[in-house]
Amino acid sequence: MSANGKLRKTGRAIGLALKGAAMGAANVIPGVSGGTIAFITGIYEELINSIKSFDLDALKLAAGFKVKEFSAHVNLPFLVPLFAGIGVSIISLAKLLEYLFINHEMLTMAFFFGLIVSSIYLVGKQIEKWDATAIFMLVVGTGIAVSIAFLKPAQENDNPVWIFVCGIVAISSMILPGLSGSYVLLIMGNYLLVLGAISGLKIAILAPMALGCGVGLIAFSHLLSYIFKHFRNGTVGVLTGFVFGSLAIIWPWKRTLYLKDETGEFILKRGEEKIPSGYEWFVPQVDGHFWAALALMFVGGAAVILIGRYDEHESASEPSAPETADEKSDVSAATGE
Repeated sequence: MSANGKLRKTGRAIGLALKGAAMGAANVIPGVSGGTIAFITGIYEELINSIKSFDLDALKLAAGFKVKEFSAHVNLPFLVPLFAGIGVSIISLAKLLEYLFINHEMLTMAFFFGLIVSSIYLVGKQIEKWDATAIFMLVVGTGIAVSIAFLKPAQENDNPVWIFVCGIVAISSMILPGLSGSYVLLIMGNYLLVLGAISGLKIAILAPMALGCGVGLIAFSHLLSYIFKHFRNGTVGVLTGFVFGSLAIIWPWKRTLYLKDETGEFILKRGEEKIPSGYEWFVPQVDGHFWAALALMFVGGAAVILIGRYDEHESASEPSAPETADEKSDVSAATGE
């Protein structure tokens, strides 16, 4: 491979790692979806198709130690830096974001609210034609996302089978733009349990969670790949609705309601943490906290705009056919074609 080809591959790997880091950070916050980051940075469909490629053929190649063929089949040059960025981000930011979410929830959610508002445009503009179907699917997606905001969280459950189920459901929602795997975990009662396990590296919790995530990721990616291929316009419409409807969950000015027993006392878990049961939204007062939150909204929105412009610049600078000849020959050699 030429020096230019190697440089392009290195640059792409770094870019994918940074996008993965952004996805990992987004997935830690309830109401924010890493799938949204993947969508607005232009890697969503490649991500779904790459995950889907972990099939029987991939298993046969791995069992036969055909490393190059396996790498080409499952698109490892794409997946490895992306998931490395996600993993490093989740592990390194889990403690910080847990602190910010617990102690500065309004300001933290304000940043992500601005991020999601800007994301709506970048996701919606990928709808090729705004026909009746696209509009209907937009309304359906919005309705589903808003209705999730009114579900009552369950109680914490550290049963390994339930944690496995949580992994399947959370990862399936995590890769959908607008639906937050963290918020789904909150609804299922195990958000703080899993977040604490990540920051404390508690294998008894992380092992069944990771297994459920793996099963759910591969199974759900096959479904997503199929509907993208056959119903792309309507699918993007419903995903845009998911992103738009998620603003109800991310709205910074809301009070968290907590479960109480029949005597009116808070029900605690781990002896000190109250159990969320829902939210109460309100209009903010114009004070110092309001202006700080508004400033963070603009910062979040600007971050998405910069991500979108970077992605457009990256797409515009894609090499021409002669420049990619070396890369194509590498793929051919790996696949034996």
